[in-house]
This record gives sequence, C-alpha cells and structure tokens, in this order.
Amino acid sequence: MTHHLFLSAAVLSFVSLVHAEDAFVALFDGKTLTGWEQHSGTAEYRVQDGAVVGKTVAGTGNSFLCTARKYADFILELEFKVDPSMNSGVQFRSNYYTQETEVEIAGKKKKFPADRVHGYQFEIDPSPRAYTGGVYDEGRRGWLFDLKNNEAARKAFKQGEWNKARIECRGSSIKTFINGVAAADFTDEMTKEGVIALQVHGIGKKTEAVGKEVMWRNIRIQELK
Repeated sequence: MTHHLFLSAAVLSFVSLVHAEDAFVALFDGKTLTGWEQHSGTAEYRVQDGAVVGKTVAGTGNSFLCTARKYADFILELEFKVDPSMNSGVQFRSNYYTQETEVEIAGKKKKFPADRVHGYQFEIDPSPRAYTGGVYDEGRRGWLFDLKNNEAARKAFKQGEWNKARIECRGSSIKTFINGVAAADFTDEMTKEGVIALQVHGIGKKTEAVGKEVMWRNIRIQELK
C-alpha cells in the first residue's frame, strides 16, 4: 500500500511539474518580431539565428522593443548575450504616454516626453561594476536595488556568453535572478502592470560605440493568477 501511495505521489508531482512548464508562453517565436513594437529611440532590431538582435546607432536616445500587451503578475525567463562595452536591460511593468505628460513622483513633478518608455529594468551591466540582475527604475527614480551588497550575483554574470535572466513579479514583490543566483529582492508599489521591453542604450556622441550588439532569445512568460 505504501509503495502504491509513493508511486501515486511521484506521478502527481511529475504531472504538476509538466503543467507548470506548460504554463509558460513564448513571447518571441524565434523568427519574426510579431507581437513586439519599437518605442522611444531608433536603434536597430532584427531577428538572427533564433534571437532578437539590438544594434546601437548614432543620434538617438535609449530604444525599447516592447510587447504589444501589458503584464501584471508573472515569471519572465530569457537568455541574453551582450557586447562587453555595452549597457542594456530588460524592462518589465513599464509604460509610455502617447503625448507629453507631467506626473508627480515622490513629491516632485516630472515631465515625460511622448513615447518615452519608463519603469522597472532588469539591468544588463557587463562593466566591472557588474550590476547585472539589479533593478533600475528607468526614466523615473534610478536605482531601486543595486548589487553592491550581493557579491554572489555580481559574480554570476558570464562575460561574452549566454546568460539566463529570471524576473518574478507578485503584487508588490519583485525578485530577479541571474544564472540561477538570487539578485534583487524588494517590494515596490509604484507600478502594477506594464510592457516587457528589450533595451538598446543610447550611445550619445561615442562614434566608437556604433554597431555594438546585444541579443535575447528563448523569451517566455508565465502569468500568475
């Protein structure tokens, strides 16, 4: 009897795991940019070898390739590879206005130009600072959770290789992971839903930075009820 109960529990556990995996939905089909739209800047995005490739261009600010729809509570997983001279990121629960809009943030008035993407960002930082996996509030409040006190996460990033990012949003709880290592873990109430977006950072007048690339692949999301 005990043996049968053990087998039944094992089967149920396996079925639960399969259903959990099935709950993930691909945001990128590996072939086209269907379901995505570009906002803010004019960096170049293309699909190559099953990955979204973002390339820096001169004369533009930060660029974002955004999902066409918004997400609230979810687990987002993806892989990325970045040129060591770049800075990039993955936006989540992020938004933009269709016209210039002024809002109050932390008691101060802030004006957002039309189409300027802003919100939470999973930082991609291949510099010696090594804050990949930290969370930056793009266009609003700056750093919400850097990695200066998380040496394990700072060491988890693999220079010049594919890295795995995981972002978990449940209500006000926000957690990130880099290659399976816990990175950011905090609570914030400002934004409950928004788009997912792939950032190509503006390069200003640095002509030597033109043509640098960052890549993302296997982008999938599990919405949480």
